[in-house]
Amino acid sequence: MPERTVTWQPPNSHRTDDWWRDAVIYQVYPRSFADGDGDGTGDLAGVRARLPHLAELGVDAVWFTPWYVSPLVDGGYDVADYRTIDPAFGTLGEAEKLIAEARELGIRTIVDIVPNHVSDQHAWFRAALEAGPGSAERERFHFRPGRGEHGELPPNDWPSQFSGRTWTRVPDGEWYLHLFTPEQPDLNWAHPEVRREHEDVLRFWFERGVAGVRIDSAALLAKDPALADFVEGVDPHPYIDQDELHDIYRSWRRVADAYGGVFVGEVWLPDAERFARYLRPDELHTAFNFNFLSCPWEADRLRRTIDDTLAEHAPVGAPATWVLCNHDVTRTVTRYGREDTGFDFAKKAFGTPTDLALGTRRARAAALLTLALPGSVYLYQGEELGLPEADIPRERIQDPMYFRSGGVDPGRDGCRVPLPWDADAPYCGFGSETEPWLPQPEGWSAYAANRQSADPGSMLSLYREALRLRRSTEGFGDGPLDWLPAPDGVLAFRRAGGTVCVVNLSAAPVELPAHGAVLLASEPLDGACRLPSDTAVWLGA
Repeated sequence: MPERTVTWQPPNSHRTDDWWRDAVIYQVYPRSFADGDGDGTGDLAGVRARLPHLAELGVDAVWFTPWYVSPLVDGGYDVADYRTIDPAFGTLGEAEKLIAEARELGIRTIVDIVPNHVSDQHAWFRAALEAGPGSAERERFHFRPGRGEHGELPPNDWPSQFSGRTWTRVPDGEWYLHLFTPEQPDLNWAHPEVRREHEDVLRFWFERGVAGVRIDSAALLAKDPALADFVEGVDPHPYIDQDELHDIYRSWRRVADAYGGVFVGEVWLPDAERFARYLRPDELHTAFNFNFLSCPWEADRLRRTIDDTLAEHAPVGAPATWVLCNHDVTRTVTRYGREDTGFDFAKKAFGTPTDLALGTRRARAAALLTLALPGSVYLYQGEELGLPEADIPRERIQDPMYFRSGGVDPGRDGCRVPLPWDADAPYCGFGSETEPWLPQPEGWSAYAANRQSADPGSMLSLYREALRLRRSTEGFGDGPLDWLPAPDGVLAFRRAGGTVCVVNLSAAPVELPAHGAVLLASEPLDGACRLPSDTAVWLGA
C-alpha cells in the first residue's frame, strides 16, 4: 500500500438538504420479506407489520423491487400493469398506507420501474399479437420479419441478457425482440406513446407519495434502429448505452423535479466517462456501483475501486452509491467465504466450496467499510442478519436463469429465500404454518431477527450500532475522504469529523493508528491496539 495521504473532496459538499446523497436505503424483495396473510408469499401487510424492524435498524428509505401485477416469470420484472399491485402482495390502497406509515417513521419509499420491457400479458402486447403485422399496436415493440428464404431465421444475432435467444416467432411469421425471457417483450423507445406512458407512470407513483424510482436495466432501453448484428468489441453497441437514452432521462428528470423525486439507475457500464454521463445534473441523481459489489476481498483492488468510483462521480457532482449484495447476486457471507471472493454471473456454479465462518467475519468488516465511505449505501434485506446464500433443491428452483442455462447456472433464488424472524415459530416466523414459496434451509432459525436482537455480538446488533453511529457522528455520509498511510493489505482513511476507518485484509494483526476512542469494531480487538485479520474498526479522534 503506498505510504502517502490522498484527499478526495466531493463537489457541492456543502449541500445538506439532499437526503439521498448520504442515505442508507434498504432493499425489500416483497415475496421474501414477510408474509402477512399466511399464504406463503411475502406481501405488503407483512412489510407494514415489520416496519418497526426497519425503523430500529435506522434506514432512511426502502426500495421495493416490483410489486405490480405480474405472472412472476422473472420475479416480478415482467410487469403486466404498472399502476396495480399484484393481488399476491395486496392492493393499491395498502401500498398507499405503507408509503404513508413508513414516512411517519422517517422512512421514504422508492419503487422499481422496469422500462425496457413488459410482460407478454401486458394489454399492449396482447393487442399487438391480435392486430398483426404492420399495425400501430406492433410499433410499440420490436416486431420484424425474419431472415432466410422463408423468414425462418431471427432478424439478428443479438445476445441475451439471460441465456438463449433474443427473438421469438409468432404464428403469423413475424419475430419480436426480448433481451431477457420470451415472456418479456422489449418496448420500442423510439415510439412517442411509450415515452408518454412511462412519464405518466412516474407521475402516478410520485403522486402517491413515493420519494424516488429505481430504474431497472437503465442502459438498455434504446436500440439501434437498423437492428444491426452484434459484433464483439465494436462500438457503439447496438442496444447498450445508446446516445438516445440521455434525452429520455432528461425528460424523466423534469418529471421527478416537479415532485421533488429522485432516481437511481441500474447502469452496468465499463466505461467510466460514459457511466458519468447518466449522472449529469439534468439526468439521473445516482446509479448503482457494481464495480464495488463485484470486487474481491483484496485491499489493493478495493482501494482502486473506491478511488475509481469517487473519480467517476466527481466531474458531475453526484454521490457514489455502495452496495455489497442485491436480489441478483450471491450473498456477501457466502461470496467472501470462497476462494474467489469476487462476483461474476458467468462464474456462478453449483457446489462451490464455502467457509461460512470466514465469510461472516469478512462480511462484518465489509459492513463497516461500506458504511464509512462517502455517499449513500444500499442494504439488501437479510444482509443485516448475516444470511448466507441458500442451496435450493433443483426441483424447487424458479429462476429463469437456471432453466435458460440448461441447469448450469444455479440462478438467483439462493439470495431470495424468505427471511427468518422468529426462531421458535413455524418457518421462522415468515408467515403462518404455510410453507413459503421458496424453502428455508435447515438451521435458518439461527439467523432469526428475534434471536439476534438479544445478542450484542450478532450481525444485526453490529448493523444497528453502525447505522446509529453513522447518523450521529460528524463527517459520515457525503463528504471528503482522506486516505492514510497503512501497511500492505490494510485500508485506512479519515472522514471529515476526524473518524478513522481501518480495515485489515492481511493475514496477521496490525497496530492501530493513534486514536482517542474505539467507536465500533467488527470483531474484538487483539489487546488494546491491534486489529486482527479480516476485521474493521471505527476510531474516534
